[in-house]
Amino acid sequence: MFISLTNCSSEKTSNKTVEIVKEVAPESSPTKSSALEKEDLKFGFIKLTDMAPLAIAYEKGYFEDEGLYVTLEAQANWKVLLDRVIDGELDGAHMLAGQPLAATIGYGTQADIITAFSMDLNGNGITVSNDVWEAMKEHIPQADGKPVHPIKADYLKPVVDDYIQEGKPFKMGMVFPVSTHNYELRYWLAAGGIHPGFYAPKKGDTSGQIDADVLLSVTPPPQMPATMEAGTIYGYCVGEPWNQQAVFKGIGVPVITDYEIWKNNPEKVFGVTKEWAEKHPNTHKAFLKAVIRAAKWLDEDSNKNRMEAVRILSKPDYVGADVEVIANSMTGTFEYEKGDKRSVPDFNVFYRYFATYPYYSDAIWYLTQMRRWGQIAEPKSDDWYKEIAAKVYRPDLYLEAANELIAEGKIASTDIPTTNGYKPPQSEFIDDITYDGSKPNEYLSKFSIGLSNEQVLD
Repeated sequence: MFISLTNCSSEKTSNKTVEIVKEVAPESSPTKSSALEKEDLKFGFIKLTDMAPLAIAYEKGYFEDEGLYVTLEAQANWKVLLDRVIDGELDGAHMLAGQPLAATIGYGTQADIITAFSMDLNGNGITVSNDVWEAMKEHIPQADGKPVHPIKADYLKPVVDDYIQEGKPFKMGMVFPVSTHNYELRYWLAAGGIHPGFYAPKKGDTSGQIDADVLLSVTPPPQMPATMEAGTIYGYCVGEPWNQQAVFKGIGVPVITDYEIWKNNPEKVFGVTKEWAEKHPNTHKAFLKAVIRAAKWLDEDSNKNRMEAVRILSKPDYVGADVEVIANSMTGTFEYEKGDKRSVPDFNVFYRYFATYPYYSDAIWYLTQMRRWGQIAEPKSDDWYKEIAAKVYRPDLYLEAANELIAEGKIASTDIPTTNGYKPPQSEFIDDITYDGSKPNEYLSKFSIGLSNEQVLD
């Protein structure tokens, strides 16, 4: 059962589902409605700051400019969100980048989902409880009385080893099995010599805890701080504002951002079913035009609009957190230990560095992590990775929308990359391993922890 509210905000719980609905009817005359296959649209999102392109497209009238009547609905968790897109209850949604890929290859729910819009770069952090932080600190190098960043998992390892020796499982939270957060947390842990565990779906084991030194489990993003405060988990990886909220509540310390794990890593995407996209090509293009403009507004003139964006996102209809908490990361800073606020101008990137372009190489990175941790149980050829990426990530649709915006003078031609869909090899990872999206199997063979080549779990 869902509860809908019009032009007001609230939260109610029923059957473990929380939904906030905001409906709108455009006041101005739509400019391009004649060719639209569908004008009334309902999109889903999770309460995270990286849903910002949807909120800004709505608040700034970019959807209206394209003749779209949009309803934005907060969803309880990532599984509910995906199921509602597949069932057609939502026209599309803010998604974890791994969700369209996993659905297409049949890991979890089987469905053909595509994306033609990358919503952002970076934006996540890893937070540990105060007790864990105090145990880590004695191992972390200091400079001028402060910890030297980035903080590697090498400094967490002796803490985890102590837990193991005492027979206590060390537990951490992430938001979904195919989430960026799961893969980033695993990446950070493994780079520090901590095994995060394997999946073995062909054996019916989807816990992800086989051979694990640290037990990872799913917790919805807004519930992370409270779950850690209750002692159910000792740390987590999540998007904002839920790391900064731990600082404000005094219950934990963010130890590293994902920007420090992989500089300018791809994050959320906007997903629709392949069937929906084929049935509504003009509507899809109109949507893409609106959110590309929104992303541009978010990064415009060195983030000049970010405080306005923060105030918008703080509304209960969107993220619903305090302005101060959201501003801590959205305005170019990030607070680690209480009072240790540092400049991280690229913590949230929505437009610069071609952030909105759906690169095949970004898709392939996610597929390599699914293979590394056993979600893809069998070896795959490089061509297989490329074929799946091209099936799910759709730069052709993105370019149709972007080129219209260029013709209309709303974005510059230099805002769009000249590319074959593959970024140049990237080396700015915390473990100094270089990633070349055109050679996924070679990339996998570089890791000391994780599956590669012909390896399968017995």
